[in-house]
Amino acid sequence: MDLGLKHKVAFVAASSDGLGKAVAIELAKEGATVIINGRDKEKLEQTKKEIEQACNTKVLSISGDLSNDKERASVLKTLFNHHEKIDILVTNTGGPPSGRFENLSMNDWDDTYKLLLSSTVALVKAVIPGMKQQQFGRIIAITSQAVKQPVDNLILSNSVRASVAGLMKTLASELGEYNITVNNVMPGYTKTNRLLSLIESNPSFESAIDEIPLKRFGNPEEFAAAVTFLASERASYITGTSLAVDGGWIKHIL
Repeated sequence: MDLGLKHKVAFVAASSDGLGKAVAIELAKEGATVIINGRDKEKLEQTKKEIEQACNTKVLSISGDLSNDKERASVLKTLFNHHEKIDILVTNTGGPPSGRFENLSMNDWDDTYKLLLSSTVALVKAVIPGMKQQQFGRIIAITSQAVKQPVDNLILSNSVRASVAGLMKTLASELGEYNITVNNVMPGYTKTNRLLSLIESNPSFESAIDEIPLKRFGNPEEFAAAVTFLASERASYITGTSLAVDGGWIKHIL
């Protein structure tokens, strides 16, 4: 199946590792022009080399913390110095700290807002004018299964990621007339460094595998395949959707 991604320009946030990296690789395999981003410049450059070698393509890497206003502005300036318009935006961040409500400070909440919601709003605002002008765009937010079914000990993620999902649903209505689709993809328990760190801090997370109908954790490549399809020409009539890639963990019907 030709996904129609050849030469489409895709910016993937937080893509030096984990799910973001897997998405960047999959998009590059389909012929997209990929721009990757991360806070760790050394790790980002290593990922850039991996993608270029694996996909026989050139990759632009832009380091910077997207939750920091000044660094985000610098990332966007570099991005638009290289590309006039962005066809595909994949928003993504690392996860906020785990913990129960009473153990978290107001600073934790403020930092989580900047990390998850504020950064997403700023990136979307930056790409919308070009997408509207060209009457094409794909905006995909990587959030979490916690949007649909809260996860114990992850109250920061449960709360603020749900607001990102609300933002995406609303944007789907506002931007549909411009042929811009907006979707939310919710990873379940996937074999990334984030999951390993959660298990290390709270070993009970490992028992979650028993709650997954497929009886295993997901692979980043499986998640990336779903995101890449939503970014494609083939997904032109899918918008306003929250797609779970969770092995069946979410129990809700809707």
